[in-house]
Amino acid sequence: MARRTDEPLVLGIETSCDETGVGIVRGHTLLADAVASSVDEHARFGGVVPEVASRAHLEAMIPTIQRALKDAGVAASDLDGIAVTAGPGLAGALLVGVSAAKAYAYALGKPLYGVNHLASHICVDQLEHGALPEPTMALLVSGGHSSLLLAPDITSDVRPLGSTIDDAAGEAFDKIARVLNLGFPGGPVIDRYAREGDPDAIRFPRGLTGPRDPAYDFSFSGLKTAVARWIEAKRAAGEDVPVADVAASFQEAVVDVLTRKAVRACKDEGVDHLMIGGGVAANTRLRAMAQRRCEDAGITLRVPRPKLCTDNGAMVAALGAEMVARGRAASSWDLSADSSLPVTDPHVPGVHADDHEHGHGHDHDHFHELSKDNLYS
Repeated sequence: MARRTDEPLVLGIETSCDETGVGIVRGHTLLADAVASSVDEHARFGGVVPEVASRAHLEAMIPTIQRALKDAGVAASDLDGIAVTAGPGLAGALLVGVSAAKAYAYALGKPLYGVNHLASHICVDQLEHGALPEPTMALLVSGGHSSLLLAPDITSDVRPLGSTIDDAAGEAFDKIARVLNLGFPGGPVIDRYAREGDPDAIRFPRGLTGPRDPAYDFSFSGLKTAVARWIEAKRAAGEDVPVADVAASFQEAVVDVLTRKAVRACKDEGVDHLMIGGGVAANTRLRAMAQRRCEDAGITLRVPRPKLCTDNGAMVAALGAEMVARGRAASSWDLSADSSLPVTDPHVPGVHADDHEHGHGHDHDHFHELSKDNLYS
């Protein structure tokens, strides 16, 4: 479908986990990226507590939206649409974002777009490197997801090639950091210690890499167990644990599997671009190994800057802007949060999709029936 010639101005809200993210995008240009994190509130528990996250979102939502509008230098009435993560994620946290997005869309008389968290992680790269090639091969790695996805059209056609069958990469980082007493979240601290260690010091297992294993699926549970047992054995023998070497060797095992499978998928599918997104995409070793292996294979690597890899509102706004630009149907007022929303649903158009799929994104009768006036005017 042809793109609109004008660039839509969209506000995006992201509350799938512990980050309250609000971004404002005009086309492929990022105007504001405001984030309120509750990570410190979860650190003492060693992981994200859903109820704590939901309450933090409630407290942060309005101030974060106001900050984003101020940073972008736009008024709420200027917006062409409101996008929000409808799933997947923590149910309670998602509901806070969806409720806020509905309220703003209703009050402003603007179309509402419930979008997929994973598809948003892919689309955010447009803010860094321009329009996505079609199809795009994406490796998404985060605390909850390790997935290989083929996206011929990020707004309507995202196909899963492989995913984790147990622990995602980010979960493994958190658990090994906990075993090493390094705190939470584990990704950044493991990355930091690994820079001082030897990645070849310990040969940890590479899960699902045998000739009969699924080509694109991931498993990090066995690796996590192997590392934990190695550490326990050292401690039981009264020996010091070489934290830097363990961190480096563990990290090497993770990124070796991730990059090897991603490059293989590109070759098998005949795709010459690889996009890496999600929180673990901020890992320095993953970026370096992916760059080297992609160069060797003649594949162009696209990775957003680290701040855009972690959960943020900009990625939601980016996908929302693409929905508007391609004339995708807005969501209806019965939009709800779906904690297990499949990646095959890049957005949730609602019951009115058939009536508006070929529109331009601004003229949605079901919005005007309910909200004829801009309550902020």
